[in-house]
Amino acid sequence: MPHAPVNAAPGQPDVAALALLTPEGLAVCLARELRDATPPSATIPPRDEAVAIFRRYLGRYQADVRARFERHDLKGAAAAKLIAAFTDVLLRGIVDLALRATGSASGVEEIGSEGCSSGRLVVAATGGYGRGLLAPFSDIDLLFLTEEGNVSDAHRLVEYVLYFLWDLGVKVGHATRTITECIEEARKDTTVRTALLDARLLAGDAALFAMLEARYIVACVEAGASGFIHDKRRERLERHRRFGDSPYLVEPNIKEGRGGLRDLQTLYWMCRNTFGTRHVTDLLAPDFIWMGILTAQEAARARRSWDFLWTVRLHLHYVAGRAEERLTFDMQPVIGARMGYTRHGRQNGVERFMRHYFLTAREVMRLTHVLEPAVLRQAQGPVATAAKPDDAMREAGFTLLDGQILPERGISFDHEPIKMMQLLDWARNRRRPLHPMARHQLIRWERRAMALREDPEAARIFLDLLCGDSPSPEPSGRRRREVAMPSDSEAQVMTSYEQHAPPGHAHWLHILNETGIFGRLIPDWARIVGQMQFDTYHVFTVDEHTIEAVRIMDEVAAGRMADEIPVAYELVKGLHSRRALYMAVLLHDVAKGRGGDHSEIGSEIAAELCPKLGMSGEETETVSWLVLHHLLLSHTAFQRDIDDPKTILDVADIVQSPERLRLLLLLTIVDMRAVSSRVWNAWKATLLRELYVRVAEVLAGGLATTERDVRVRHAKDITAEILAEDGVAQPDIERFLELGYAGYWLSFDHETHKRHARLIREADAREAPLTVEVLPLPARGVTEVTVYSVDVPGLFSKIAGALALAGASIVDARIHTMMHGMALDTFWIQDTAGSAYEETHRLVRLSSLIEQALSGQIDIKADIARAGFGHMPLRMRAIHVPPRVVIDNGASNTYTVIEINGRDRPGLLHDVTATMSDESLQIASAHITTYGVRAVDVFYVKDLFGLKITDKKRLDEIRENLLACMKAAEAEAKALLDAKMSA
Repeated sequence: MPHAPVNAAPGQPDVAALALLTPEGLAVCLARELRDATPPSATIPPRDEAVAIFRRYLGRYQADVRARFERHDLKGAAAAKLIAAFTDVLLRGIVDLALRATGSASGVEEIGSEGCSSGRLVVAATGGYGRGLLAPFSDIDLLFLTEEGNVSDAHRLVEYVLYFLWDLGVKVGHATRTITECIEEARKDTTVRTALLDARLLAGDAALFAMLEARYIVACVEAGASGFIHDKRRERLERHRRFGDSPYLVEPNIKEGRGGLRDLQTLYWMCRNTFGTRHVTDLLAPDFIWMGILTAQEAARARRSWDFLWTVRLHLHYVAGRAEERLTFDMQPVIGARMGYTRHGRQNGVERFMRHYFLTAREVMRLTHVLEPAVLRQAQGPVATAAKPDDAMREAGFTLLDGQILPERGISFDHEPIKMMQLLDWARNRRRPLHPMARHQLIRWERRAMALREDPEAARIFLDLLCGDSPSPEPSGRRRREVAMPSDSEAQVMTSYEQHAPPGHAHWLHILNETGIFGRLIPDWARIVGQMQFDTYHVFTVDEHTIEAVRIMDEVAAGRMADEIPVAYELVKGLHSRRALYMAVLLHDVAKGRGGDHSEIGSEIAAELCPKLGMSGEETETVSWLVLHHLLLSHTAFQRDIDDPKTILDVADIVQSPERLRLLLLLTIVDMRAVSSRVWNAWKATLLRELYVRVAEVLAGGLATTERDVRVRHAKDITAEILAEDGVAQPDIERFLELGYAGYWLSFDHETHKRHARLIREADAREAPLTVEVLPLPARGVTEVTVYSVDVPGLFSKIAGALALAGASIVDARIHTMMHGMALDTFWIQDTAGSAYEETHRLVRLSSLIEQALSGQIDIKADIARAGFGHMPLRMRAIHVPPRVVIDNGASNTYTVIEINGRDRPGLLHDVTATMSDESLQIASAHITTYGVRAVDVFYVKDLFGLKITDKKRLDEIRENLLACMKAAEAEAKALLDAKMSA
């Protein structure tokens, strides 16, 4: 222990001790400085001075630990232990002051000594602090333990300690109880029982604390471990639901999320309660290896996972300056860089860091699969009633234990790797869950699956797991037998380990993925495991998104999502290429993260892989084609004008087959729905369905899209009949039919034409220069806004600005100038939740803002700048979205198509369309799509004379001006946001 120099000045810290700060050195320095600050006539320093001394040392040790941690001298768990050890010293010093201030004793060691007026008292650490681990900004949990008749006497001391800690800025969770109260609360509340598992004596009467420990152990034994484990598992399930059932969310909660620190701590609590282990590290110690639960290699991986998660957590706290547990987009690149992750090949540093995180989360889940069953078996014992394996199962090398399937003794996955796939085949066909010991063996020998890459039986089983029909009681090729339904006790065991596993093919893919067999069997799959996309559109890693897409495909095929996705439910009936579709769903994103076009690379992978898995040449060609074009329909429906005949013809030329069109639409739908439930909505369903119907019409040889005049005449005839039936005068009907150009008649249905006819008659009768009509269309998930106005330059831009001020997102727009010079512009908008505006007051505000904007009563640009504050959360600013302008003259025969890519923000559409107006461009239609923070806005435009823009110099000038506008507006928005944050 360091000593103060002889000539140390009174009141000065021990420099030698602080140079190599340790908890022991801190105790010496703190005691000396408090003693030097104490007046001769007093027992303690003045309170303000004491608080200042403690605050100085609190800041000193926190800074010291942070510096050592950020220099990589300390890893995460070691730094957390050191913070807890330093905090112990401070707390003991505060308790000592409290005793002296309240006249209870002359020192910490005298609490509870004979003649002490306060009686016996214990200050104990609980929770994470009790385990001796403390993150920089975490709460400290304290238990003040008193004797039965001493609660009121201890109140002054407890109050002194708590107020002192609050003055230091320390967040405290606390409870004051007697031993009897502790035991009673633990019996009623699992949270209290869990906290007491970690109780650790800080100061006070050791005999009283030992009495608590003894009575607590007896109470735990009497209560039994089974109930505690059940409560912890239920608590974990609820926590996972709250913070995301998947461990592969791209913004994970590293403490509470699945595969995070709390899952490891839950394992510790279960083992502590059942086996008596004391600390989390004991779970990975040689004792457990000797018990045969973990190998030395598995224990080492588990220790690395524990330390990695703690390291990430400490970086999170230090960067955020608070107790932050969510690894958000803005934190990910910062923490990845602090931990040394840099670009490697095509993968940047943040994606490498996050992949390491997701693989660590998977390791935690593997550890759960290994340890938890051993705990349950110890706590519950074997199931009383269990089915016995029949001769066929035994002949195949498998048996049942507790109603769950596992290999027979003597079966080695190392020597017979095909048994791994056969095990899954039997489990699926017999509807039996895998025994945890079987899962453990799959994890342990997953590398041997490499030997199965050319094995026909492994390929057959894999295809059955991916897309096989509902299983029969026997694996294929074996005689069917009667299989008894499991008893209640067996059913409880069968479901106990599989509460998160959905039925169907995705469940088996999850097992293949989590055990590692998937990546060994298909090397291309291994490259996307844990692969994230650093954007705000995708909420899962690539592998998890893919398996989720298979799950959605199962739901659609079973008709369980008919209400949410009716178009897909109708398409899946009578499908002929089921295996090809499922394989395309599995492989559609398999080439992500490699650079280049992942659709093209994935198509090549599919062409090579499918024959190895036993698929026919026709199936292989279909899968490869689907992967190559899996973005075609979504790109066309959301970013192109499907009323343009060339758009439909181009898609039909690529698809060529009605069956391929059905397959492609199903793949598109499940792909989008698997991104997240928020991505799919009624409006997108409407656009995809309309595109499908029009392309199917061409493929079926119906009305050709080139017969434009026939379609226009047909639309006019139907509209005339409807208007006549409603009693509209013939002159008014004829006048309306003469107003619209051909593009107008092809852009709307008959009911909309009818509404437009009424709106124009009424507006012209009033000679109104402006009419705004809003119509909620909740079935399509949008609100339709129709503006009938005198056509003036910049009209689209002003309306877009007004809608931005209202907080609306434009998802589609049609701009029509009628024969008599009036503009009839239609916008389809959604609110921030992706739904239609329906409330009356919101609809009135929309109309009012549009009228004010067009009449010049408001300064749109200035108001958007003010309204834009806070629209871009800090975590979103970490996503880099470079502005990009693409001009395409081949997508339409009559229009120049301009595609704008940039960061989505309030007023983006207003700024871009204002620049187009300055460039004398006429906008015919706009198609707006957002992918997280990235906006893709597509405009069909003509020049001032109504012609396509073909001059290269003119096109370059438009592109440069649009890019300059986007860059300037984004820089201005960023400056305004920075100014707000600094203020």
